[in-house]
Amino acid sequence: MKQLKKVLFLPLLKMPSGHHQVAEALMDILEKRTTNICYKKIDLLSYTNELLEKVVTGTYLKWIRYAPETYNMAYKHLFYEPPVHSFKWYHHVFAKKMEHLVKEENPDLIICTHGFPSYLLSQLKAKGKCNVPVINVYTDFFINNLWGKEEIDFHFLPSEEVKKGLLAQSEIPLQNMMVTGIPVHEEITKTRNFKHPGNRNILIAGGSSGLGNIMDFYNDLKDARHFHYFVLCGKNQKLYEEINGWKLQHVTPISYISSRAEMNELYEQVDAIVTKPGGITVSEALRKNLPIFVHSALPGQEEVNLRYLTERKLVQELKADQSLEVQLQAVLQDADKMNTLYNAITAYHKEMEAQTPEELLAVVNWILGEKQTIGLHA
Repeated sequence: MKQLKKVLFLPLLKMPSGHHQVAEALMDILEKRTTNICYKKIDLLSYTNELLEKVVTGTYLKWIRYAPETYNMAYKHLFYEPPVHSFKWYHHVFAKKMEHLVKEENPDLIICTHGFPSYLLSQLKAKGKCNVPVINVYTDFFINNLWGKEEIDFHFLPSEEVKKGLLAQSEIPLQNMMVTGIPVHEEITKTRNFKHPGNRNILIAGGSSGLGNIMDFYNDLKDARHFHYFVLCGKNQKLYEEINGWKLQHVTPISYISSRAEMNELYEQVDAIVTKPGGITVSEALRKNLPIFVHSALPGQEEVNLRYLTERKLVQELKADQSLEVQLQAVLQDADKMNTLYNAITAYHKEMEAQTPEELLAVVNWILGEKQTIGLHA
């Protein structure tokens, strides 16, 4: 009988986020394909103090909603531009909590889907206080300066550019890196062929938490006639009721979808998506080979994501002062623009060194010491 191995997943905060979605995608792979691996997901802030987690979550959401400019400045200052960390007294507190957590859970492998746990583990490993192998799984199209790097054992990277950047900036061996894209739950099935917009169905997604400046576009929908619009309202019940009250045949509001199978079906029905540049939603849309239009970006991570995605021509950025439908038509009905978009998506997919559940699991098994053969690049 094989010895049971334990994998500890470390996102941050309890609120729904890409950090949790990526962790759940990987956890599901373990659950469906292994019998000798158990797993657990823990938020370090809740583990440290439940009240602290609630305060941090509430402050974060209010900060982004009511003072996005100052949040953006703070994010860039702390996590993006300077290559230094500015944690002081609370660094020591959380490091001790992390050390205690690792001893208490005694995992065989730790998978970080947020930079803060990764940073703390990197510090502990550098001091010889943690010998558990750690994988960083990045949930954006860049790596901010919060993530631990050199002391981390393996890196699931979102793109070839990020891999090259990490190689140039660190002493991490090439064999400890793999371009996986941002892992997407396998219920979001990979669409093999590109669609040529015929049904003209457009999905508009504003984010499950209702954040994001998309309201400017909604009034356009009343006069739009060329496409059928599915508006994913998330948990914004007020928005759902307002759009439902329009009684328009070409606009269908959809409330919160928790089932990934239902979300996959919705992706299959549409010819393009209008969304924010969140790592998970964009990765799901790329997996479905959908043209992606960005209506707005939250300050911080999403703005950096948008810069990368537009440079790669993976998304089209919409202008708030122009008609939504006119902008969609200008791309979806232009063969040259569509070819450029599809070529960019194809090039992105070709960068992937591992993306299937079996390939990702092979890396996990290899790190856990299983005798698996995987195509690591030396």
